Amino acid sequence: MNPNDLFSLSFEALVDRKVRTLLTILMVVLGCSLVVVLNGLSAGQAAFLEKQFNTLAANVIFINNGQRSFRGEAPPTSIIINDVILSKIRSLPNVQDAIPEYAGSVQIDTNGNTQRASITAMDPNKIPVILPNIDYVDGSSVKPSDSSAALVGDTIANPPGADIAFITLGQTIKATFSYSDSSGKQIQVTRNFVVSGVLKPSGNSMIDRSIIINRDAGNQLLHKQNKYDQIIVAATTPDDVDTVQQEISDQFGKTLGVTTPSAIMAVRTQTASGNAAFILMVGIIALVVGAVGIVTTLYNSVTERIKEIGTMKAIGAQNSTILALFLVEASLIGLIGASLGVVIGIAGGYVLSIATTTSVAGGGPPTHIPPVFDLMDIVKVWSLSLMLSIVAGIYPAWKASRLSPMVALRRD
Repeated sequence: MNPNDLFSLSFEALVDRKVRTLLTILMVVLGCSLVVVLNGLSAGQAAFLEKQFNTLAANVIFINNGQRSFRGEAPPTSIIINDVILSKIRSLPNVQDAIPEYAGSVQIDTNGNTQRASITAMDPNKIPVILPNIDYVDGSSVKPSDSSAALVGDTIANPPGADIAFITLGQTIKATFSYSDSSGKQIQVTRNFVVSGVLKPSGNSMIDRSIIINRDAGNQLLHKQNKYDQIIVAATTPDDVDTVQQEISDQFGKTLGVTTPSAIMAVRTQTASGNAAFILMVGIIALVVGAVGIVTTLYNSVTERIKEIGTMKAIGAQNSTILALFLVEASLIGLIGASLGVVIGIAGGYVLSIATTTSVAGGGPPTHIPPVFDLMDIVKVWSLSLMLSIVAGIYPAWKASRLSPMVALRRD
């Protein structure tokens, strides 16, 4: 029997049992699309984080008051970061600069519109130490000594999807910060700022979603009482980062949390590897479920078509022909299911990336992380789905090929 006849007979057999065939194909589609979606979202998140950290200078170290809990609470052994701590860090060998900053979340009001935004108070002249490629829109000016001046990140000034800018150069904005005093009373502090500069997209969400003011203004607005939230240390060279990190740990122990971009990326890489392994296991389980469906469908098909098989053998069909007939059916199920699964998985990845868009801590416009689909990964998933479908059809096909034509024809 030539390949065209095999394909035609197999296709007709699947169409005759269209409901069962569609359900079996659906199992393959679900398994394949699940793996494609999870791979795409995981790769997209990894690419997003790598892009964020690649914008940072290679010689920076982030210092806060000890390792924090999941609730954001500092441990009992932490210390308050103030000018004394700052001075000690600046005096360490191989430290080129130490940049203290206050951080908080405020409500921004301008022209009757409001928005939550992260606010960072630091020396604006030091921004290039952290982000060497930082740039501003035309007409911007950095005024480090002006406590009423503010620099605005691109995502705050131009919210994604908005038709007009939320904040423009030279505009006056009102920032409101809320906190509770020692008696639990809610207090609001409000201050006006003039936008002296708007940053161009930097690729770093921490900056793009922030409003930057000078340190004195931040200390007053955020009620920090000269207690810094973070110190960003610039080592003399990238090669000195590990040395500076060790010196800070030796002097302050665990009372200060010391983090480098490379350490964060290392943790992220390890986490991504674990996620990839988990995704692979989930995907294989889903595909195996689909393979079980193929076994059930084809085995039932063998039972229902015993007389048909007997007739084919009686007129000269070989065992190999019957075997090939059922394997082609399994291949068609796998081919259609895997192809639809890839298409649905890619589309589903983009839909889920939009549906799961989240707001950053401290307010501001939401973060959208697009999925990343690698062609080789998609080909591997497609091939695995097809291979499992074919493997699932081997036993039913073998069972059909071993039927005796005399027994089959006597079957009522």
